[in-house]
Amino acid sequence: MNEPDAVVVPDGHLVLQTLRSHDQFNTTVYGLDDCYRGIKGGRRVVFVHADDLRERGLKDGDMVDLVSVWSDGERHANGFRVVQYPTPKGCAATYFPEANVLVPLDSTAVGSNTPTSKSVIIRIEPASGRG
Repeated sequence: MNEPDAVVVPDGHLVLQTLRSHDQFNTTVYGLDDCYRGIKGGRRVVFVHADDLRERGLKDGDMVDLVSVWSDGERHANGFRVVQYPTPKGCAATYFPEANVLVPLDSTAVGSNTPTSKSVIIRIEPASGRG
């Protein structure tokens, strides 16, 4: 039996999962709209719970940078628009492949060796202007 591992999330951080949009098949993107989540004309968005936004002084529509934290340092994905969304508190979501840069190469699942794209520790920062 495989016991689940608890993800330790430092204060001020969130657990990010990457996901596909409506007009996407695997990594091939066919459009910039996602009728599942009400997104039109773009994919550089991050879905975040209202309470998490409020705690960070952010609001729907703000531009932010995403920073993942791993044992070998930080990875940055800049220029994402915040979308207030009913994700579980403490969690966020964004599209791949746009957020692939945040997934550490040596962060893989035991057994399958697949990237841990559903469990990336991040922090959200106001946009730096680097896109």
